Formats: sequence, structure tokens, C-alpha cells
Amino acid sequence: MNTTVFKAGTDDNGRRVDMFLAIQLQDMSRSYVQKLIKEERVRINDKIVPASCKLCAGDMVFVEIPDASVLEVVAEEIPLDILYEDDDVILVNKPKGMVVHPAVGHTSGTLVNALMFHCKDNLSSINGILRLGIVHRIDKDTTGILIACKNDKAHSRIAEQLEKHSVTRRYYAICHNSFSVTEGTVNAPIGRNPNDRKKMAVNYTNGKPAVTHYRVLENFQKHALIECRLETGRTHQIRVHMASIGHPILGDENYCNVKNTYHLQGQTLHAGIFGFIHPSTGEYMEFSAPLPKYFEALLQKFRNVN
Repeated sequence: MNTTVFKAGTDDNGRRVDMFLAIQLQDMSRSYVQKLIKEERVRINDKIVPASCKLCAGDMVFVEIPDASVLEVVAEEIPLDILYEDDDVILVNKPKGMVVHPAVGHTSGTLVNALMFHCKDNLSSINGILRLGIVHRIDKDTTGILIACKNDKAHSRIAEQLEKHSVTRRYYAICHNSFSVTEGTVNAPIGRNPNDRKKMAVNYTNGKPAVTHYRVLENFQKHALIECRLETGRTHQIRVHMASIGHPILGDENYCNVKNTYHLQGQTLHAGIFGFIHPSTGEYMEFSAPLPKYFEALLQKFRNVN
């Protein structure tokens, strides 16, 4: 049993405790947060409260979170688009809509469930049962390459490369608005949005350094296809950076205020290239994943208009 403590800020004054926790505990589903409250595992200043209880600035919110059980995450026979696999690593082309790892109260249909079935007991355990094999992640509605590790030695070596930003990562995105330049760099720190804790934002006060290099591959009348190269790996980095310079990613439900008229499921963002030093051989390896069919269809539609 773990007890987590949150302090309500001035922006949380008058906010219901269930809504507050839904923002703070983003790895948990809202239904699981409600379950914790019903089981009297949530207290405000040491007083058990209902979900409708409203906070005051400065309130301390205590949440008792039961330990995750190994049995909560099970192997599932989910098809994987495998780009490469050996005794140390496996690289997959993640489809749109697939969550990378389970969250408490939501433990099925994820990439981890699929990897557990495919790799059996051969997955690194450094990040715990809910993140078996996972060294890094991409958003649910972002497609493309993700590397997972089959043992702790490989995990440590790949994690070190990610931490040192020595891996090659290139993403492809369709943005709103054509560009007047062919390439550029966004160097702006990213942190929690002070006005909406569910979102990230360019935050010069509390953000962490973030650098995205972009190159325009095609300009259309109202959109553009770009390639992005990451120096850092902050949460929602490309999505936040491109929105900050007036080119939000098409379909992005969090950072784009333009109405989605193409019936898209989330952002048109694809992790297309991933390169790394193999943890055992020391050889540099690089892999690519083709653009999804829906992505190609959109590009063709924009080309036909030009």
C-alpha cells in the first residue's frame, strides 16, 4: 500500500476532489479514482470525504493506492507489427489507438499485454510489472516505432542512450498552415500547463529544456508535412512545440484549436525512424516504419488540391 499526497493550489480552489485526482493521477482511469474514493482511500486533511467534496487552496489530499498485483496484467494474443527482434530487443510499429503500458484500473489491450504474450518471460523488469520491457513510450494516438527490451542489461544500455539523447528519433507530422521557411529549431522548455494540469505547455518558469528540429518536406495550401528530430524527449514535445509556433498538428485534441474536419482519431504524428547502438554487439542499427495508410491518404488529398 502506497500513500500519495497532493497539495491543492490556488487554481484548485472550489474544485471537486474527484476531478482534482483525475488530473493528478493521469496513469489511472477516472473510474478507478472513483473506486478509491468509494473505498474511503481518499482523505482531505485526514478527513474521509465524498467525491463531490470541494477543495480549498492549501488542502492536503491523501490517497491510499493498493499495490499492483502481478495477476492484474496478463498476456494477451494481440497482433504485433514487428520490425526487428533478437535476444535483447524487439522493435514494433505501434498502431494508432494502442496504449503502451497498463495503468492501474486499466490493464488490458496495451502493448505490454501483447509483448507478454509474444515474448513470454523474456522482458526486462526494471520498470515493474506494469511496464515490462518498456524503456520509453509514445502517445496512444501516435503511431510508429517503439523499442522494448528483453532483459535488464539491454534495458539499462538503451535507457542510458535515451537519457544522453544519443538515439536517432525522427517523427513525421502533418501541421496546420504552410511554412515560409524550409527548416527551423524550437528551443523552449516544457512543463505542466499551470492552467490545465492535464496538458503540457512551453513553461519558462518550471519547464525542462526541450529542443525540436524540424524540416518542411511538403507545403500545401493550408497544411504542411514536416520531419522532426528530437534532441530531448519531453512529454508531448513535438505537439507542444509545433503548436507554440503556430503550426499545431492536425487532429491534435489537446493542443490544436482548429476544428477537426477529417474525422481523425488524435494527432497525425508518426515515429518513423529509430536508431540506436545495439546493447550487446555495439553496432549502430537504424529502422524505419512506413506512414500509416490514413496518413498517406490525407497527404494525397492535400496534393490533389494544390
